[in-house]
Amino acid sequence: MTAVQEKPDRLISGPGMLLVWFYGVMVVGAVSRSAYEIAAHFERAPLSYTLSAAAGVVYGFITYSLVRGGETARTAARLCCAAELAGVLIVGTWTLVQPSAFPEPTVWSDYGFGYVFIPVLLPVSALYWLRTSRTATPAAPSTP
Repeated sequence: MTAVQEKPDRLISGPGMLLVWFYGVMVVGAVSRSAYEIAAHFERAPLSYTLSAAAGVVYGFITYSLVRGGETARTAARLCCAAELAGVLIVGTWTLVQPSAFPEPTVWSDYGFGYVFIPVLLPVSALYWLRTSRTATPAAPSTP
């Protein structure tokens, strides 16, 4: 007799599907952009291009976590979204304070200005949704 495994709670219902779509677009944009820039002219702005590649990896992991579902994936997505938000805020501020360090923009430059500020809005939206969409776990039946 085999044990029946429960499917993890879905994280992509309702607004979660929109988040997956946006993160998927950002994966394609950041990874393709950084792959081209690294291959074509890495020496021009290695820090910028490396940060864009890192952003693409973070977006990919968040997308995967949202699609996977379950509490472990929810926790991983929350941690990655918090790290993403920290990265956007740090890099965004850095690009404003010391623009000479970034001869070419990154995905997170100027808080995502080149991407219509989606890089700063997306993790805030995802963190909010991950927090509010948590389903209440049913109480365990008590035995008399």
